[in-house]
Amino acid sequence: MASEDSVNALVDALVRSTFHVTGVLTRIGAENDLSLTQLRVLGILRDRRPGVTELAAYLGLDKSTLSGLIDRAERRGLLARGKNPLDGRAVEVFLTPAGRELTQRLDNEILQALAPTLGRLPAAERAQLVGLLEPLLAPGGTG
Repeated sequence: MASEDSVNALVDALVRSTFHVTGVLTRIGAENDLSLTQLRVLGILRDRRPGVTELAAYLGLDKSTLSGLIDRAERRGLLARGKNPLDGRAVEVFLTPAGRELTQRLDNEILQALAPTLGRLPAAERAQLVGLLEPLLAPGGTG
């Protein structure tokens, strides 16, 4: 029973923290005329140039839904599509300079918004929490 209680407590804490972070992201996205999904796309593209199919799978969207999302972001000058240099048939999605600038600004806004909550933990405990969460967020984990 104690093991089940600890799992329930962990799930409750994870869900409540997800609600808190999602609330911050939703608010910051709305202030920048971005949906939560658009915010996720910008975050994903910070350090990679995935193909459209890969990006759709990562987001759990069908390609037609993602295509519309990319079209809107392209019209805003935030994203672009281009051919993969190694496979001319594959199309990659990437941030434009304006998209990269917005993403960096959003990262700072998110950090500022979450800093008061995260500041409640000493630095050593923040590092420990990162170490505990990373295995859950790794490919093949729960994220």
